[in-house]
Amino acid sequence: MLEGMEFEPFLYGAEVAKILALAGDGRELQELRPAGCRYPAAKAELARFTAGHLFPKGRSPQGAVCALYLYLGCLDEAHSIAQDLSSREGSYWHGVMHRMEGDFWNAKYWFQRAGTHPVFPSIAAAAREIGYDAAHTWAPSEFVDFCETSQRRGGSEEEAVAKGVQMIEWRFLFDWCARAGAKS
Repeated sequence: MLEGMEFEPFLYGAEVAKILALAGDGRELQELRPAGCRYPAAKAELARFTAGHLFPKGRSPQGAVCALYLYLGCLDEAHSIAQDLSSREGSYWHGVMHRMEGDFWNAKYWFQRAGTHPVFPSIAAAAREIGYDAAHTWAPSEFVDFCETSQRRGGSEEEAVAKGVQMIEWRFLFDWCARAGAKS
């Protein structure tokens, strides 16, 4: 489903690549509502490092670690990080976490606090390519509604699209947080 959107864990350093190697290499679609941490070995490996060690030149090292915990399905750990990040990335990851736990109203609240982000055009374009019709512009709150509806139709094409878009969203924002650039 995400052909053409290659993801290369080694671009984020040896430690991050090792963590992701224990968890599908960052290529497995996440559940819209994970039942808990899916990769205990990856979680344990991630816990060994500080955000500054893993992402010393990242725009938002804590945001990148939050993203890794979300990818692993570890919502409690992600929530602990996101609620202490007073940045648009922290608010955005906070919204993602609440969406994944099924607290849709709260997710929308955090997305509203996050405001717009430079990755939105990229998310919208990639989401359109996999069939997300609402992606004329990226609107996180609209995607919350789509995920809520999709979860009720487990196994549907709509759910498959939602999982694909969720992965697109994760990849673009994770990359933004993890890589060097001006601090936001």
